[in-house]
Amino acid sequence: MTGHNLSLPLLLSVSDVTRLIRESLEDQFREVWVEGEISNLRAPTSGHLYFTLKDAQSQLRGVLFRSGVERLRFALQEGLAVVARGRISVYEPRGEYQLIVDALEPKGLGALQLAFEQLKERLSAEGLFEEARKRPLPEFPRTVGVVTSPTGAAIRDIVAVLRRRCPVVDILVAPVPVQGEGAGEHIAAAIHALNEMPQVDVLIVGRGGGASEDLWAFNEEAVVRAIARSRVPVVSAVGHEIDVTLADFAADYRAPTPSAAAEAVVPVLDEILARLGELDGRLRRLVDTGIQMQRHRLDRLIGGLGEMRFRVQAQAQHLDDLHDRVTRTLTERLTALHRGVVEHRHALLSLGPHNRIRASLVLLPQLSRRLEQEARRGIVSRRQSVAARVAALDALSPLATLSRGFSVIRTVPEGKMVRKSSDVTVGQTVQARLAEGQLVCVVSDVIRQSAS
Repeated sequence: MTGHNLSLPLLLSVSDVTRLIRESLEDQFREVWVEGEISNLRAPTSGHLYFTLKDAQSQLRGVLFRSGVERLRFALQEGLAVVARGRISVYEPRGEYQLIVDALEPKGLGALQLAFEQLKERLSAEGLFEEARKRPLPEFPRTVGVVTSPTGAAIRDIVAVLRRRCPVVDILVAPVPVQGEGAGEHIAAAIHALNEMPQVDVLIVGRGGGASEDLWAFNEEAVVRAIARSRVPVVSAVGHEIDVTLADFAADYRAPTPSAAAEAVVPVLDEILARLGELDGRLRRLVDTGIQMQRHRLDRLIGGLGEMRFRVQAQAQHLDDLHDRVTRTLTERLTALHRGVVEHRHALLSLGPHNRIRASLVLLPQLSRRLEQEARRGIVSRRQSVAARVAALDALSPLATLSRGFSVIRTVPEGKMVRKSSDVTVGQTVQARLAEGQLVCVVSDVIRQSAS
């Protein structure tokens, strides 16, 4: 700007101010060496690394672009103390200054590892990690509880594997933050809440891979104790196979990945769905491969553009931000679609034969009571009929005749029935049966009835 304009007030846009600050910083800090501890490490599919360098008082954002990542001779990890060489610049879309790193050298591990070992030793002394207290997983769980982030890759992997291996299993998801302040308390509360639900048979607790600081919530004492007190077996599925947390030691079963956890808790019911999962994975890998090829091409173009290289790198960083936003949006859409599928599935199950049979079973006790009542009425009716016939037979029996003053006379000892006077002779012994008792008599006279 000209000298006569220096005394006049300037009206600058935010972009103008940000650009002037960037040019000033890049001019004054073309090459600096910074020592600090790696934190908030993020590695998107672009191949660039984003992180924070921090010490006890301050922190500084840093970025290592793909070309620099490929030159690293060691794996960058959370809590790693490093010395970084680079230049100070400004990421204009957010107005944040950052260190664009050209080279990194390891300095040593941070304090997180020491805290991990100390808590592990204390909880192990209490017996929380003993093998004797670990329980076997149920062979055929009806409901699987999942404690993880609702937007991370872990929940997608777990649900996909459960549906592929066992479509009839019910899934209860307790959405929680899996990193950051208060994440451990949310995870522990979710474990307790799912334990209060009697239908839950097994729990999966975990998240996708990340740096040590990202996984730290699963090293917190509240989470470890919640897992140890769980009513049902717990499967720990934190990070990748090389990641180890205290939750892994307390869990009844430790899975190397969230997908492996889902495979461990349910049996395979449909191999066709397994094939679909494989094709889905291949498609994702093909898409990622295509993106990587385009990014390689973009990096090669950036290398030949001289001073334009830094502006393109800023655009690449902006592309990563857009990628994250699109990923979150797609994840939310997929979660909503999955919820709709589950609701429709339950609606279809309610109309299926099992529910109709269950409704029919409700009528069985009523029909049983009606049958019992009819049977009792039939028995009473038949008893009354039998009693009437017995009374009729009793009225016709000889004993009834005897009770009216008649008697039955038989000869002794032959026992022949005496029906007329000619059946006996004078002096013959006869036996007379009365209504009560018997008489033995001797015939003294026989009176024959004359014909009239």
